[in-house]
Amino acid sequence: MKIILIFLISINLFADIKYDMLNLYKNKEYSKACAVGFKNLYHHTKDEVFLSLYSFSCLQSDYINRLAVPITLLHKSKESRSNSTYFAVVLMQKKMLYHALVDNYDISSLNMPSTDYVLSKVFDLYSQLKNHKPKDFYIFNDKNNKNISYKLYLLHENKLNKMVIEEFYDKILVKRHIYW
Repeated sequence: MKIILIFLISINLFADIKYDMLNLYKNKEYSKACAVGFKNLYHHTKDEVFLSLYSFSCLQSDYINRLAVPITLLHKSKESRSNSTYFAVVLMQKKMLYHALVDNYDISSLNMPSTDYVLSKVFDLYSQLKNHKPKDFYIFNDKNNKNISYKLYLLHENKLNKMVIEEFYDKILVKRHIYW
């Protein structure tokens, strides 16, 4: 009887965790939802709804590296495979753009899929630069909205290079994304 009771309690706890994450996500508290998901990931490796919610939360809070595990686990349904592919594209673009900025690696010849995520947009714009000399920063204009622009640069902090994308709307800083 104790085992059944513990099992039922744990099911309710896991259900509450997913519900809490969904509420955090709906309230745009993406970092908190990502942290809750990260803390409980081990117990939900087969729950693709949880994995997708966790992944989108981490994506929205710029914790791109946390997508690696869900990318490999999301494979059972068409929607999960689609989400996995989306996350994999963003993660690869982050890695390639970082490599290009830090190591002066030429990505202009790459032909990769893209997404609507800000990092993908900047990756696409940067990869269109042909044979350019490295700069301290790059300014790009959004292809679909003339009021939006992006500033891309490296931040050298504590012996670690961080890639920064600043999003502007009418030259007003809207959001700063930091990746490493």
